[in-house]
Amino acid sequence: MNQHVPTARLEADVAPASEIVRLVDVRRRFGATQALGGISLGVAKGEILGIIGRSGAGKSTLIRCLNGLERPDSGRIEIEGRDIAGLAEAELQPLRRRVGMVFQHFNLLAAKTVAENVGLPLKIAGEAKAKRATRVAELLDLVGLAEKAEAYPAQLSGGQKQRVGIARALAAHPALLLSDEATSALDPETTRQILALLKDINRRLGVTIVLITHEMEVVRAIADRVAVIEAGRIVEEGPVWRVFARPETDLTRSLLAGIRPELPAEIAGRLSPAPGAFAVVRADLVGAGAGTLLGDLAAATGRTAELLHGGIDQIQGRPVASLFLKIPAQGESLAEARRVLDARGGTTEVLGYV
Repeated sequence: MNQHVPTARLEADVAPASEIVRLVDVRRRFGATQALGGISLGVAKGEILGIIGRSGAGKSTLIRCLNGLERPDSGRIEIEGRDIAGLAEAELQPLRRRVGMVFQHFNLLAAKTVAENVGLPLKIAGEAKAKRATRVAELLDLVGLAEKAEAYPAQLSGGQKQRVGIARALAAHPALLLSDEATSALDPETTRQILALLKDINRRLGVTIVLITHEMEVVRAIADRVAVIEAGRIVEEGPVWRVFARPETDLTRSLLAGIRPELPAEIAGRLSPAPGAFAVVRADLVGAGAGTLLGDLAAATGRTAELLHGGIDQIQGRPVASLFLKIPAQGESLAEARRVLDARGGTTEVLGYV
């Protein structure tokens, strides 16, 4: 499903005041290769948006268009209401200071100290030395590296280098922070720390964040909304809890395969497509009813549904259940169970019979 910004808004000359980013039918080709095939997307002020897709889907081209390093062939890219697609390089410079960038491989200058790396954008912008020093000290304290101000990148761990990169990206008080696979080179524990830092920065500073990633765990950890990109197009978009609970495309289901519960192979191998005594059903449900589902099914059908696999996760403060149930297939038990789930906004899929 491709949920774009409504047409009336796309055709408006000025983006809503609450939007930091607005893309309208953005297209980019490299020779015969289509990198972006008509991306339309809005990002609200203070939002964390995750853009996820496989390698080659167009994520890197999209983020380079957002920071002005790539020019689209057509379409509009508005940052704080100003279309940057047609700006000359000199006009782009002040705008780039409103867009901070966090890179996968840190991109720190080895010959400069941590403080000098963080202050570099301010030096380029012509800030006075004393003012730079004050801002650098604030930022290093924010990212927990105040004691490393005079260290060099070679003396830092990967997580510390990324904290320096985040501080540098925030130096010029950006309205938008772009994260390009910022945790891909880090171990799981360090990844959790960096994501917690980004979430804290979003909460404390109100900065809007766009995360480019191929990791659904990253999206689940901190994003408010997710857009799934394939072959240069957005194929699915929505709140993280909704996309995780009810993915609508094969691509999204594939990307979620390592996170979302799947029927164990030893059970799946025993399933038959022919109707039998019991149906094996996948049930997905969001909300308060997720925790009482088995009891609700028993009360409605008079028969106990056996839990084969699955569980309940908390995503954006919502209980999200993905359960594999063994339900009697005779009589009305199965039909009634499906009605119970439908009434609660859940979805069911009969996977086979045993």
